[in-house]
This record gives sequence, C-alpha cells and structure tokens, in this order.
Amino acid sequence: MGVVLEEFSTITAKGQTTVPKAVRQALGVDYGGRIAFRVGDDGVTVARAEPNEDPAIETFLDFLAGDIKRRPEAVKALSPELASRIAAVAGDSPVHLDDEIAGDVAL
Repeated sequence: MGVVLEEFSTITAKGQTTVPKAVRQALGVDYGGRIAFRVGDDGVTVARAEPNEDPAIETFLDFLAGDIKRRPEAVKALSPELASRIAAVAGDSPVHLDDEIAGDVAL
C-alpha cells in the first residue's frame, strides 16, 4: 500500500506527542479517543482502539505465541494436582467460552 498521508510530530521531553489533526481524522478519533500502537516486524502502526480493546492483551498473547514457538518443549500438561484444584474451584459451573463476562473482573 502506498503512502496516502504523511504527517510529522515532535516528541516532548516527557515522551508525549500530539497526533496531527489529519491523522486523528483518518483514524476517526477525537478528544478522549484511544489509539493503539502496534509494533511488528514491518514497523509500527497506529489504529483506533476499539472500546473494549486492551492493547496489553494482544501484546501478551503475541509474547506467549512467540515463546511457545521458540520453546515448544516448555509447554507441559497440567499436573493432576493442579487439574484437581481447578476442578474444585470451578465446581459444577458450566463454562461457555463465548459468553460475555458480567460485571467487573477483579484479580
């Protein structure tokens, strides 16, 4: 894809910058909007962050995938003890992986 728009911005001493108006408009974001910076093999991209998107999760999952690819021998089955503990905590609760999580999730 060829370059459609090129804008420049200066990074301050605090590591902050202003996203140029033309870029904000292209992304469809305004004051209070969120953007995601994604670093990959081909460089950095900037995209509008969807309301429920958490850029840390994608980064973490990419890290896990890379680690598994580099060291597949490190992936191990759950021990019987850990499987029993998980079963005890879950009880008879049905698990539907596609269901929405209701309420706040606290760790």
